[in-house]
Amino acid sequence: MNDPKLYILCVEDEMDVLDAILRDLSPFESTFQLEGFSSAQEAGAWIDGLDPDADRIALIYCDHVMPGQRGVDFMSELQRRESVVLKGTCKVLFTGQAGHQETITAINEAGICHYQAKPWEPDELVELTRKLLTDFVIAEAIPPLPYMSQLDQKRIAEHLHENNPFQDA
Repeated sequence: MNDPKLYILCVEDEMDVLDAILRDLSPFESTFQLEGFSSAQEAGAWIDGLDPDADRIALIYCDHVMPGQRGVDFMSELQRRESVVLKGTCKVLFTGQAGHQETITAINEAGICHYQAKPWEPDELVELTRKLLTDFVIAEAIPPLPYMSQLDQKRIAEHLHENNPFQDA
């Protein structure tokens, strides 16, 4: 198999906020496919059209409070899917409004790996994204070379040193 096409998805119903997220994540566009959606339904339909032999969703940023379907419910639905394109996906819930029970649901049922408060600092969002993409590549044993310019190179080097794939060659 060729190197998979790795995606970063952003789901946010407020267009100005979605535009800000996509703008802040634009440094990753040279290596990762960046996609924005204004609803969970739109994102879900798009995910259904991905090629399981070539596409992987590395990271999803999703707003919590959206019309139609809450972010935590959408993430829970994705967690239950048995799709190769979603295997190991890092999920981040964007919110300033989640309550205690919603937080528990997000962790227990949706596989959320991080909460991101609104408003956010662009530099912090970039660093979080770099960390989570690096986590994804390492956890999913994806050859990191095509994505190195956007990953935490020190962590990748340490991982490769500790798990030398050429040791027995």
